[in-house]
Amino acid sequence: MAEVKVHDGESIEAALRRFKREVLKAGIILEIKKRKHHENKRQRKKRKKEESKRKAMITNKFNR
Repeated sequence: MAEVKVHDGESIEAALRRFKREVLKAGIILEIKKRKHHENKRQRKKRKKEESKRKAMITNKFNR
């Protein structure tokens, strides 16, 4: 859960920007988008396979 405490003298806009940044870092928006639509077992398996391929490509790229 993302939480931001407003500092003394800090504007609401600045606190809101910090909150949005924390939400993005925590991956909350991505999680909401994933749960927006129902997916069956086959779709879930396909998505996880594609995610693992993408992660493997990224790690291989940086490990060279």
